[in-house]
Amino acid sequence: MGAPEPSRWDAIVVGSGFGGSMVAHRLVAAGARVLMIERGDWVARGEQAWQPAGSLELTPHYATDIPYRCPRGAYRPVIGGIACVGGPSVFYGCVSLRFRERDFVGDPGVVAGSGAAWPFRYDDLEPYYTEAEALIGVAGDDRGDPTAPRRSRAFPQPPAALAPISQRIVAAAAGMGLHPFRLPLAINYGTGNGRQTCVGCRTCDTYACAIEAKNDLATRMITPLIARGMTLWERTVAVRLETGGGAGARIAALHVHRRDDGVTLRLEADQFVLAAGALGTPHLLLASKLEQSSPAGDAIGRHLMRHDNAMVFGFFRSRPDPERVFHKQIAIHDWYFGDAGARDADGLSKLGGVQQVMTPPRELVRSHLPMGTRALLGAFTEHLTGLLCIAEDQPRRDNRVRVDWEVRDGYGLPQLVIEHAYGDRDHRALGALTRRARRVLRRSGAWFSHTHRIKTFSHAVGTVRMGPDPATAPVDQHGRFRGVPNLWITDGAALPMSGGVNPSLTIAATALRAAAAMVAGGAP
Repeated sequence: MGAPEPSRWDAIVVGSGFGGSMVAHRLVAAGARVLMIERGDWVARGEQAWQPAGSLELTPHYATDIPYRCPRGAYRPVIGGIACVGGPSVFYGCVSLRFRERDFVGDPGVVAGSGAAWPFRYDDLEPYYTEAEALIGVAGDDRGDPTAPRRSRAFPQPPAALAPISQRIVAAAAGMGLHPFRLPLAINYGTGNGRQTCVGCRTCDTYACAIEAKNDLATRMITPLIARGMTLWERTVAVRLETGGGAGARIAALHVHRRDDGVTLRLEADQFVLAAGALGTPHLLLASKLEQSSPAGDAIGRHLMRHDNAMVFGFFRSRPDPERVFHKQIAIHDWYFGDAGARDADGLSKLGGVQQVMTPPRELVRSHLPMGTRALLGAFTEHLTGLLCIAEDQPRRDNRVRVDWEVRDGYGLPQLVIEHAYGDRDHRALGALTRRARRVLRRSGAWFSHTHRIKTFSHAVGTVRMGPDPATAPVDQHGRFRGVPNLWITDGAALPMSGGVNPSLTIAATALRAAAAMVAGGAP
């Protein structure tokens, strides 16, 4: 991290993921002096990233120095989080889907009595989706997607050729009258751009890219931003936002703890941007008691969503991927907006998406499955391949994070407690999707299938939601924290609904929209 920088900045951005990187991009382009705070470190690349121990939860970047207590709904009662430069993008599966137009209206069965509402529509965000796809370098082709939203520009890159098992899934789905289409992926398939091209390995999802062909944010955004003048302090923990005195609540300073030397610093800025994730951002707000400054203070930490997700793995007599190549390439959205006439989906006008997943690493099977299933499937992982079912979950008020002031971590932060449970509607939607995924796998040649419920918070959103109602939404339509004019929330915490697809591209687009408002309004 080098010698300490000056203590005052035009803007301080907490978090180096999609929300933080996109805002920093716009602010640096506007000439702002930007400091980015990241509690994790750079992820080493090279040969070690291809090894079994390179999978996220087996690396030091699955950090437990800030432990989150989760009494139910997680794999264990105390969990950690991803802490690294580039955030979750370094280990994600690269899927870069836009929300559908109707996602911004909201499904009545999903919204129910939650009061969740987008303060803008798809067309307002479309230019920022286009910009985000260009910045990230998304490869895709949405022809054939029955729910494809309007786009003003084609994808920056075409997709790679389909793997044999992907072709098999396509043929099976099409034979059932479905409309499989290509997943848009943030992967470098181009040549002549000074970077290595994807070699099509299977160590992608949950792994950092050994050759930096994945268009993660550390590779695609952070390194260029530093070259353009942004300052990054890695291994630095944000511990408290300090409000100034006098009329009106403004953030006067951010207190940070530098892990390398144990020094605590007080940093001043004109503008503060929180992009620490849907768990980290409300944690810092509540630890700073900023709910007292918001007209919607009681909503901070509430309405936590994470999708109701499950992976359905089919067991095949012969190895479905003997070539051992990348095959997370196909999606099916025929049931995204329900399945009219189907008894098991009666009354559900929104289900969600289905995506291909790769043959899983043996080490992950053994670390996550129950003992009996682990022994059986762990020995035959090369005979598995599957589909991921993503059901949009309800923004329920009781699903929340809060802080326990009686328990402190090593940085003095009160412990974050996660309280989450899915509702009956969520379970019904996921059940309908998994049944349909099993049919596709059976048509593809699977003898039988196993459904594995996902209990991580990798798609977490909604804990400091935006919305049109100042009484129920802590964040306004531009990403500004209501009640504190120089504080902005630009990560997944601000999303009022989860949609039925991966949230990363929508987080990026809303962050770019917020940054445009900051620059246009003279902030910084």
